[in-house]
Amino acid sequence: MNKTLRQRLIKGNYPINICGSKSESNRLLIIQALYRNLNINNLSTSDDTEVLKAALASQNDVIDIHHAGTAMRFLTAYYACFTTKTIKLTGSERMQNRPIKILVEALRQIGAKIDYVNKEGYPPLKIQPSNIIKNEVYIQANTSSQYISALMLVATKLKKGLKINFTSKITSLPYLKMTLNMMQSLGFEVNFKQQSIEVKPQNNFKAQTFKVESDWSSASYFYSLVALSPELKLNLSIYKTESLQGDSYLYELYKDLGVQTTFEKNVIILENIKNNAIQFYQKNLNHTPDLAQTIAVTCLGLKIPCHLTGLHTLKIKETDRLVALKNELEKFGAQVQIDDESLKMTPAHKILSNRKVKTYNDHRMAMAFAPLSTTTELKIENPEVVSKSYPDFWKDFESLQ
Repeated sequence: MNKTLRQRLIKGNYPINICGSKSESNRLLIIQALYRNLNINNLSTSDDTEVLKAALASQNDVIDIHHAGTAMRFLTAYYACFTTKTIKLTGSERMQNRPIKILVEALRQIGAKIDYVNKEGYPPLKIQPSNIIKNEVYIQANTSSQYISALMLVATKLKKGLKINFTSKITSLPYLKMTLNMMQSLGFEVNFKQQSIEVKPQNNFKAQTFKVESDWSSASYFYSLVALSPELKLNLSIYKTESLQGDSYLYELYKDLGVQTTFEKNVIILENIKNNAIQFYQKNLNHTPDLAQTIAVTCLGLKIPCHLTGLHTLKIKETDRLVALKNELEKFGAQVQIDDESLKMTPAHKILSNRKVKTYNDHRMAMAFAPLSTTTELKIENPEVVSKSYPDFWKDFESLQ
């Protein structure tokens, strides 16, 4: 299936209500599984969240989380610490080639019984009941912050809590701070020092309701659309001025691409500031790597050369996103260089038209390239992949007429 996007000029003022954050929702579901008196409002409708929700409710011995990487990491820690029966945790073919060894080794340090079913270091996993009595762990922190978040979320229910020591520099720090701030806001005692996090045990949990903020990563595609549409104004909700989400830094990243953000109550208003975009865009996205695809495509549409660094985690996502970006940007005439952690792009003087964008079963590839339809005609292969994080994306995108 392909989605043909015709070149069009979008102008006017539109309101869009984006669904709850997948990142917040998935963390809250693990906490809710441990403390049943937590209520969650505005839960994400994404595939990833639905998969995690279904897994936590399942009585099956085999849990298949398909493409949901967050679910794989969070459930590995959850089952390792609290399962009462042997569980096989598996996923799609791509998931079975995404590394999990760093988290497994950390959990084994505190007494978890986990075995690899097929290939060493990768899912599927065989997880058996275990008695977790150790309260200190050492973990490499420069591959995925989700490994650390997974440990933090389960630590509150461990008998002695858990001290997590980092043996390397932390990557995607804002996502780690999201977990930290969320847990603290719910009343958990969590202390973050430079090279460690300590989580105190907590048996009593005050009944409360948490309202999930809309997803900032999903907002990025509309920032891109506004950057590429001089007469477009968008109102996006529900957003907080004091967001837990690291990708809320989006509004700063897009200032140099000509987008002004105004906060009004639970709404952000995006406006194109004409002729405000810079001539060369250079940023380190180590703390916000999920925005790299969107930003690169925006620069392509604006014909601005860019140099994006801090992208080493993109190689172990739904696909190797650096390779995928290079392949698809070059279809539109751009010159692209990549290495293990960066991307350099020089756009063509004339963006090529009627190109077919391959999505690599990656939701962000589809949504990142959609705004480019303001400058050229293109087709998106397998557009339904957006359901992984933003099921209503095409409905919202096509409402802007």
